[in-house]
Amino acid sequence: MDQMIQRITVTTLDLPELQPYRTLRRHADHINAGIFVAEGEKVVRRLMESGLPLISFLMTREWSDALFPEHRIHSGEIAGNEPIPVYIAEKRLVESIVGYNLHQGIMAVGKVPAPVSPAEMVCTLRQPFLLVALDRLVNAENVGLIVRNCAAFGVDGVLVGESSSSPYLRRAVRNSMGTVFSLPVAATENLAASLLRLHQEYSTRIVAAHPRGNSTIYSCRFSGNVCIVLGNEGEGISERILHVANDLVGIPMMKSIDSLNVASASAVFLFEARRQREAGK
Repeated sequence: MDQMIQRITVTTLDLPELQPYRTLRRHADHINAGIFVAEGEKVVRRLMESGLPLISFLMTREWSDALFPEHRIHSGEIAGNEPIPVYIAEKRLVESIVGYNLHQGIMAVGKVPAPVSPAEMVCTLRQPFLLVALDRLVNAENVGLIVRNCAAFGVDGVLVGESSSSPYLRRAVRNSMGTVFSLPVAATENLAASLLRLHQEYSTRIVAAHPRGNSTIYSCRFSGNVCIVLGNEGEGISERILHVANDLVGIPMMKSIDSLNVASASAVFLFEARRQREAGK
C-alpha cells in the first residue's frame, strides 16, 4: 500500500462515514453502494496487499500504530489519489460493534471490483484452468468458506450464479479470510447459458457435484479445462444446470449419510481435482 492516509480520531460511531461498519444486517445497502467490509487483521492486511480500492479504515489506536507506523506513512502529493481516512476510536467504542471477537478492533471498507462476465474472466486465464461455479448458494458463510477452499486448492476463478450470494458480503469476506481479494470472480445472470458456452467455446467439462451422480470423484477425470458446479445447501443443483453438465459426480460415503455440507463437499472435490492435476503434470 503506497497511498497516503489521514488519521481521524472519533468519539462516536454515528458519523455517516462509519455507517458501513456499524451493522451486519444491511447487505443490500452495501451491494447497491458497491462496497464491502473487511474484518480482522489477516483480512485487512490481505485487502491492503490486494491493490483493490480502499475507502476507509476503522480501528483502535494500537492497530493504527501497528499498521501505519510513522516511518511507513508516505508524505507528499500522490497524483490522482486522495488520502485514505483511518478512523481511530477507543477500544470500548469499537467493542460496541457486533462481532468484536471476530473483527478484533480492526476493519476496512473497500470497493467491489467492476463486474466481469465468465467469458471475460476466462480470457485472462492460462489453460488448462479449473473453475468453480455456484448455483443458488444463499448462505454467505458457505460462499466464503468455498472461496477459501478454492484459493487453497488452486482454483483459477469462481462463477457466481444469478441466485447465489455475493462473495463480497461481509460474512463471506470474513469466512474467505480475504482470499476473495486475489481470486478472479465473475457474475452471470444465466449460469446455465454461461456453463454451456464454457463447454462449447472453451472445451470445458462441466462437473456437477451431485450426491446421486453416475460416477464418483475417484472415477471422474479432472484434467483439462474443468468447471465444478456446487449447488444449493438444501436442494442441491437445479435441474437446468444438471441438464448442461457433462458429469454428475458424487463423494463415496457411508450409506447412513447421503451428503455433506456444501463447503465441506467443495474441499473434498477440490482436493481430488488438485491431486489429479498435479499427478498429471
